[in-house]
Amino acid sequence: MSKRLRSSEMCADCSGPDPSWASVNRGTFICDECCSVHRSLGRHISQVRHLKHTPWPPTLLQMVETLYNNGANSIWEHSLLDPASIMSGRRKANPQDKVHPNKAEFIRAKYQMLAFVHRLPCRDDDSVTAKDLSKQLHSSVRTGNLETCLRLLSLGAQANFFHPEKGNTPLHVASKAGQILQAELLAVYGADPGTQDSSGKTPVDYARQGGHHELADRLVEIQYELTDRLAFYLCGRKPDHKNGQHFIIPQMADSSLDLSELAKAAKKKLQSLSNHLFEELAMDVYDEVDRRETDAVWLATQNHSTLVTETTVVPFLPVNPEYSSTRNQGRQKLARFNAHEFATLVIDILSDAKRRQQGSPLSGSKDNVELILKTINNQHSIESQDNDQPDYDSVASDEDTDLEATASKANRQKLLGKDAN
Repeated sequence: MSKRLRSSEMCADCSGPDPSWASVNRGTFICDECCSVHRSLGRHISQVRHLKHTPWPPTLLQMVETLYNNGANSIWEHSLLDPASIMSGRRKANPQDKVHPNKAEFIRAKYQMLAFVHRLPCRDDDSVTAKDLSKQLHSSVRTGNLETCLRLLSLGAQANFFHPEKGNTPLHVASKAGQILQAELLAVYGADPGTQDSSGKTPVDYARQGGHHELADRLVEIQYELTDRLAFYLCGRKPDHKNGQHFIIPQMADSSLDLSELAKAAKKKLQSLSNHLFEELAMDVYDEVDRRETDAVWLATQNHSTLVTETTVVPFLPVNPEYSSTRNQGRQKLARFNAHEFATLVIDILSDAKRRQQGSPLSGSKDNVELILKTINNQHSIESQDNDQPDYDSVASDEDTDLEATASKANRQKLLGKDAN
């Protein structure tokens, strides 16, 4: 954690002292109790990192610090600052409130329902409003005013908006201007460093052209963030992007199981996925890695003299309402993979990501991602489920949650840090 963080800082949600977690996409610091609620919301709502026990890219932490210090929390609590809110009985949580239901209800209203965010006047055409906001974002990222850009993003501005007149995206503008913290914020909201402008140049090209070498290197890291995170989860190492090494693909220490017909069939199905479905599966596995690692940090940092109740456990990935029920079910079932099964899946994804980037030809198909999960997860019987099934079904056993707490350690013991390059 940065030395600049002061002891006077408070949890953004309950004003408790000494917050030890950050919500990266919200630009806030939060306490352990409030973090337990954030973790249950899912990464599409709040992306949490421990301030001391999670590795941070320095400029990403600096971005969150800047947002926090410049009052980003007022974006999410705008209407609560109005004295009329207090008169109407609406208030934020306080440290003495119970986590459930008090803090949980407030946090869900604040971040999931956006109940306190300043609303724009209603317009007949929502797409026009989003386009206007995105154009404002496009102009704002050339400055250092992060909170303005976060406010625009919170209102619906698109981080990947392609300006029809300018012929580029906000990330191109930020990169040309050398605004590394703006680039971090845009990337958190999904901006793609590999997008080409109307001249065929990427944000990385403009950063290098302007002599912003730290920004250029960071944009390359962001471009490979998914595969870097998967590799680091398995073997604790990251590729050396500056020297052109963009993938590390560990090998299983016990390779005998990898030769099974089941594993071969799973890899074949994975390779036959269309690029779109492969990307979806890779993102889902990335989210599961994040869940397992965050849970491990969570368990390691709690005061075990007090009971860690079931309400603070996140046994599988929370539902993302923007995804189909089939995809949500597949995401949920990733929690049932034991350390070896999950490592096998991660390695296969890393290998196929490298193959696809290098353009090795394999015809795409429309195989459902559920088939991949069903084939690889040979320890459990996974039946294909119809879209009219509920998004959640109980899957995580006590044994599964015990595995999750030690998944990262177990994986690293099972893997050799060898490159397949």
